[in-house]
Amino acid sequence: MQRTFLAFQHNAKLHTLQTVVRAVRSVASLEEENKGLFKGANEEDHIVVTEQTIFHPQGGGQPSDVGVISDTLGAKFDVSAVRMNQVTEGEVLHLGRFNDESSHFKAGDKVTQTIDSEKRILYSRYHTAGHVLGAAVRHLLEKEVPNFDELKASHFPDSASCEFQGLIEGKWKDSIQARLDEYIKADMPVEIDFWDEDDFRTNGLERLIPDRKAMGMTDDEKFRVVRIKGAEVYPCGGTHVDSTQLCGKTNVKKISRSKGTSRVSYNLP
Repeated sequence: MQRTFLAFQHNAKLHTLQTVVRAVRSVASLEEENKGLFKGANEEDHIVVTEQTIFHPQGGGQPSDVGVISDTLGAKFDVSAVRMNQVTEGEVLHLGRFNDESSHFKAGDKVTQTIDSEKRILYSRYHTAGHVLGAAVRHLLEKEVPNFDELKASHFPDSASCEFQGLIEGKWKDSIQARLDEYIKADMPVEIDFWDEDDFRTNGLERLIPDRKAMGMTDDEKFRVVRIKGAEVYPCGGTHVDSTQLCGKTNVKKISRSKGTSRVSYNLP
């Protein structure tokens, strides 16, 4: 099975896309590794695999898109969750339910994907804001906090946060907010690019080179990166807004510390 082409990584402004169905499967037929991805699914749900997708699968700290897949004959499939196949490398699984059990897709059918635009924009704002927060904290505290480094992040609206190595004291909260406000107001362009290892080295960012083998990438594939011009570059497969100002007001909620790491949580009111 070929990989699903991730159209949203090349053009995040696509909110509708025509593509072709590769497979339709019942949830019951999934491998155990994939069943675990959809714990709330029931026997009425199905999995649809397409040649391309504009649906962002959950991952990288970003929730999955939701929306609809439909054909010209009236079949409609409501997509409620999207995940990467844990068995077949690079394949995207769209979980959902057909509106009419007597009207399903089959392999080879031409279909139209339509995502929930409102949720996509919200998730993109949160994802970009998380990177802007990470950049603000790095630039402010990299030389102030022993053993500082950026670790991971969650960009889910109800639990958005960035995690850092090192202990960030609560006294820094106002300074982090001020730097974050500065970067948001500066309306820094957010650009997508594709780099190889040499590009990271040329830009002095060897620390960010991803593990090619762990990601299942071939030797000639390039890594997708998000560049916040004037701030930082991040390897990232998620969706983003076009500039920092489009994140809107971003509030630092609190700083928590545990076992040598710190979490800075944020929200978009």
